[in-house]
Amino acid sequence: MRDYDGTEYDAVESSDGFAGVPDGLQRLWTPHRIAYIEQSSAERASGECVFCVAPTMSDEKALIVHRGASAYVILNLFPYNSGHLLVVPYRHVATYDLATPEETAEITTLTQTAMRVLAATSHPHGFNIGMNQGAVAGAGISEHLHQHVVPRWASDANFLPIIGQTKAIPTLLGEARAQLADAWPASPPVE
Repeated sequence: MRDYDGTEYDAVESSDGFAGVPDGLQRLWTPHRIAYIEQSSAERASGECVFCVAPTMSDEKALIVHRGASAYVILNLFPYNSGHLLVVPYRHVATYDLATPEETAEITTLTQTAMRVLAATSHPHGFNIGMNQGAVAGAGISEHLHQHVVPRWASDANFLPIIGQTKAIPTLLGEARAQLADAWPASPPVE
C-alpha cells in the first residue's frame, strides 16, 4: 500500500522478528489515518465544531465532495464503509426539527444525489441512511446536525468488524473524495 506522501508500507505486518512473544494476532496498519485522528482531537480540544470549520477549508483538505446553498456533502473521517458520506447544513443546528425548510429540502436532495453518485461509482447493494440526534442516540457530534449515507455490500459485515472490532476500508479518503467529487453532477453556481 501507499501512504498519502507516496511512502510504501505493508497493510498487514507480521510480528516475527520483533522482540517479545508473538500473540498470534495480525495488525492492520493504517498510518494515513493518524492525520485525521490528530486533527479531530485538536479540533475537539479547541472547542471548534468540525462541521463549522470544514467549509472554511479547501474541498480536498476537508474532504468535501459537494457544496450546496445551505448544506454540503463531506466524507466521514471515520467511515463504516468506503464512500460513507455525511450531508451537513452549514448552519450550526443540533436537531432536524430546528432546520429550516430550505435546509431540510437541500439535505434531502443532496442525500438522493449522494445515493446516485455512490451507485454509479461503487455499485453498492444497498444503503443505510439516517441521523443520530443527541449523544444518547449515538451522535458522535451531537451539536451539529448531519445525515449519514452509508453504502452497503452483501459482504461488508464479515468477521473482522464483528469479532475483531476492526473495519478494513479499501479506499483512501482522498481518493474516495476525488472520485465522488468528479462524479457529482454539475449544479448552477450558488449566488
